[in-house]
Formats: sequence, structure tokens, C-alpha cells
Amino acid sequence: MSEPDRSEIEGAARVAAPSAWSEAELPTEAVGSLPRPASLQRAVLDAETGLVAPETLRREQDSAVRDTLARFAETGSPLVSDGEQRRQSFASYPLGTSFDDDEVRQGPVFAVFADGHHRVIPSLARGPFRFRSWAAEDVAAARPLTDLPLKQAVISPSMLSLMVPADGLGDYSRDEFFDDVVAGCAEDISRSFAAGASRVTIDFTEGRLALRRDVRAPWAGPDALGGFIDLINRVLAELPRAQRAAVGVHTCPGNDHDSAHSADVDYAGLIPELFQIEAGYFLVQAASEKDPDRVARLIGRQLRQRTRESGATPRVLIGVTDPMNPKLETAAEVRDQLVRAARFIPPELLGSTDDCGFSPYLIDEKPKHGSPDFARDVAFAKIAARVRGTRLAQEEIGGHEAAPASYAGFGRTGVRATVRVSGSSAASGAAASEDRTEKTA
Repeated sequence: MSEPDRSEIEGAARVAAPSAWSEAELPTEAVGSLPRPASLQRAVLDAETGLVAPETLRREQDSAVRDTLARFAETGSPLVSDGEQRRQSFASYPLGTSFDDDEVRQGPVFAVFADGHHRVIPSLARGPFRFRSWAAEDVAAARPLTDLPLKQAVISPSMLSLMVPADGLGDYSRDEFFDDVVAGCAEDISRSFAAGASRVTIDFTEGRLALRRDVRAPWAGPDALGGFIDLINRVLAELPRAQRAAVGVHTCPGNDHDSAHSADVDYAGLIPELFQIEAGYFLVQAASEKDPDRVARLIGRQLRQRTRESGATPRVLIGVTDPMNPKLETAAEVRDQLVRAARFIPPELLGSTDDCGFSPYLIDEKPKHGSPDFARDVAFAKIAARVRGTRLAQEEIGGHEAAPASYAGFGRTGVRATVRVSGSSAASGAAASEDRTEKTA
């Protein structure tokens, strides 16, 4: 892929960035990754050991991307993606696929998952840090294969920040490293828009994990979260306003081998901090929580506070399907979760997504599903249910006053908007009274 210069990137990005969110409908989109076919996983391993030629691997990748885009379109999804079929990991793609041991080595443990397995962070052996591979390359390869709008997930600067020791690398200081990470991440986003993406989301799976003190993952701890948020805001500040409005931030408790890494960490500690990020919108896991309605209530409270403080209130897409569970959600269940969420989150700020990416790492056996191929079928079925259920929720919630919310459930006239819940009316402003009973935030 030829690399456009900066003027081409910025000019194309202004064209590619979507228009403002429609207040007439509930948006819905996937997070990012989808399970890779078992044949692709085998081809990657065989290519690494020299059993197959690189051309064979590229054919498998191309086939997986074409199949992904076709099946995505069949779900009725308004945005599609390649499901990260060409990536081995959401966390390490900027490093590329070939490097020497004197450049990158195995770093510390990133996360220990509930089933006992762990993932490690690649670590720079010497500076400076530079992107070797760009998310835009995936967009550019997918763009000619579909007429539908594309979205692209990108690495967070906070994840990349874990790749250098606290004291830097000799003459290459941590501050210099952060400057390079911020510049690279901003360019990663701009290149994605220039290649034809309509929306871009930053994977922030480490946000919730940062609140845990775990000797097995020494980087984690509440002190890490503030620095992470600062880095993301520095990246967003580098982007033109039109791009920034189309950039989302996704948070979840992780999903790898059908297991999570931080589902036990209370959202009440993360959500107030999460909304300090100046993103255009957010994607927040909720379906797999013990109490999804509590997640919506916590979000609604922060949206009201943000409105009072700044008047700028982002869209929030809540998770309505659980990628770790092979049990299919029905469209009716998706509808009901969104209708309940609209009691706390103004409908004009609400949308739906999946809880997490379905398979952030390429080699993923999906043990609860039985096989990667079955997990792939389940993923598309869940996406189709999410799309249908969101449309049903729009019909159920329809009739609310489409206006920027000055307070959760209130339009510009100050009159409570109402939503129909199981045949009755319930004020979306019910969140105000529920706030008094929520003591854990």
C-alpha cells in the first residue's frame, strides 16, 4: 500500500468522516474483531514455521476478509468491517510481523484471565518507537470489496504505553516515547479515515483492568488509569474536529478464549473516569454484566453531569450481546434491554453494540463454543439479532422528542420524554430518582 502524504490524509479524512449522529434512529455497530476461520489460524501457524508460503497465507486472509464482509452485509448491519482477519493481535499490530530480538522482546504480563491463561505485552528493546503497520492497510484492502460504510478499530496509546520500561530505554526517555506514541496513534486514525473508514474506535480494554491491583500484572493499579486517559485525550486533541466526532472509545472486561480479565472490577470506579475522555462516542460492555440496567444508570448519571458541566454529551452504544457466551440473544431480548436503558440514557444519545470484540487475538480456540468456525457462525447470528433488536427498540422508543438532552430524559423544552415499556409509559428521566438509591458509584 502506498503511503499518502499528510495533506492527502487530512483532505480525504474530511470527506470520509460521517455526518452527525441521526437523532431519528438508534445506531448500532460492532466493536471490531470476529473469530478467524480455523483454516486461517492453521495457515498463520504454518506460515510462521515455514510449512506454507506467504502467498498461501495471503490467500487465506483474502478469503476470510471476503467472507466476513459478505456475511456482515447479510446481517443488515449499517456498518461493516473486516473483523481484523489479517491481524494476529489487536495489541501488537503497529509493530508489524517481522522484527529482530534486539528491537522487540517479550515483555511483562498484560492480563491474567479468569480461566487462568495470560497474555504478555511486547516490549521495545530499543527506541525510538515507530508504527511499522497501520490499521489503514486493513481499510484499504477491504474498501474495494464492499459499498457499505466501514468502521475500523485501532490500538489505544495506553496499551502501547506499556511497551517501554518506567525508566525509558537509555537515552530514549518515557516522555519522548509518549510523544512518539501519541503522534503514531493520531496518524493511525487519520490514515484509517483517509483509506475510507467512516468511523474509528479506540480499543480501551485495559481501562477496567487498570483499576485492579494484581501482582501478576504489575503495570495495573488505579494510578495507571489517569495516565491512560491523558494519553487518549492527547491523541484526540491531534485530530480535526470532524474526525474526532467520528472516533469512539470502547471498554470491556476483556474477551479471549471465552474468558474475561476484569469482570469483577466494579464499573462504578471506571465509568466516571471513562467519560473524561473527549471522544465522539463510547461503546460500553453491558449485556454480560450481572445487572445491565445498573450500567445504564451509571452511564446516565455521568451524561447528566457532563451536560451540566460542558454542554457536550456523547453518544453511548451499550453492549447487548455477549461474545463469550454461545447462547444466542433474541431480537426481543435486545429490544427489551435497550428500552430499559432508555429510562436512564436519553434515547437520542443511545445505541447498541456487542460487549467486546469477538476474538481480539488470532489464535483463539473458543472453548465454550467448541471450535472457531462455530464461534464465527454464532458471532454473525448475534450481530443479526442485535441489528433486528435495535430496530425493534427504535419502534418501541419512537415518539420521543428528538433534541439534545440538557438533562437525562429532557428535551430542549424541559419536558420529560417518555418511552413505552411493556405497553406502559415510563419516563426516561426516571434515572433522576434512581440516582438516590445507587450508593456504590
